[in-house]
Amino acid sequence: MGYRDKKLKVFTCNANPQLAQEIAKALDIELGISHVTRFSDGEIRVKLEESVRGCDVFVIQPTSAPCNEHLMELLIMVDALKRASAGTINVVIPYYGYARQDRKARARDPITAKLVANLIQTAGAHRVITMDLHAGQIQGFFDIPVDHLIAEPILASYFEEKNLEDIVVVSPDMGGVTRARGMAERLGAPIAIIDKRRPEPNVAEVMNIIGSIEGKTAIMIDDIIDTAGTITLGAKALIERGAKAVYACCTHPVFSGPAIQRLEDSVIREVVVTNSIYLPEEKRSSKIVVRSVANLIAQAIERIHNEESVSTLFD
Repeated sequence: MGYRDKKLKVFTCNANPQLAQEIAKALDIELGISHVTRFSDGEIRVKLEESVRGCDVFVIQPTSAPCNEHLMELLIMVDALKRASAGTINVVIPYYGYARQDRKARARDPITAKLVANLIQTAGAHRVITMDLHAGQIQGFFDIPVDHLIAEPILASYFEEKNLEDIVVVSPDMGGVTRARGMAERLGAPIAIIDKRRPEPNVAEVMNIIGSIEGKTAIMIDDIIDTAGTITLGAKALIERGAKAVYACCTHPVFSGPAIQRLEDSVIREVVVTNSIYLPEEKRSSKIVVRSVANLIAQAIERIHNEESVSTLFD
């Protein structure tokens, strides 16, 4: 982008400093100097080492595991910026933790995604920039502007570069049909749907496949891969029903518990993810391909700072 603007500052907490560095580089600015440390009892301490008075400040912090630690870091950073007289405080949350608790699924359930929204607003944020929310309606949980970015074009471009033949885009459940349709339109491919029943959280049981997949290369798309149970069972069902190859992609590689081993042992050829969540060495695999969202977020930051449209990024 090639410009320097003293009124634009980008800071990071500890969740994904690598992504923050990439974003700052794309914006041609230095990453803001701050330190997020711990007292000996675990209390979080934030120190801003430069003036932010009157600046448009953007804080990069996915609330990935350990979710509560990273959320608290974000809240304290926002409070520090507010008390340091930042002009606007914009929180960039590439992965919004607690997004799966967006409604009362059973009696006496909390709606934790709304609670987190309240906390962020109360801390003093003026705007939220996030990516591929698990439930789009979470945007309405905020009473401040929310810019909802989508990683679908980044994932789709990878498969376009591979020049795969006879593609079918597969939604691993009924809730992901809109996402699969968007990817299918970009790739000029039909869609299929895996109809599954989930007896309990993180346990999936494949029931049926809607659509034609026989002899085709299936690309499964989801917003999150957590324990990888859904995606690996789905891939197995696709191969059993005649798909010649299965690829998978998602925006947020949560990869908890047995996820990496399940992916390694599965019939999936490649798993394409973004760097919305930092993947440490133990969560890497020869099957995992990481695509960066830094340029997309940097473009959104530049447009917000210059009071330009963000939605045109996806036109």
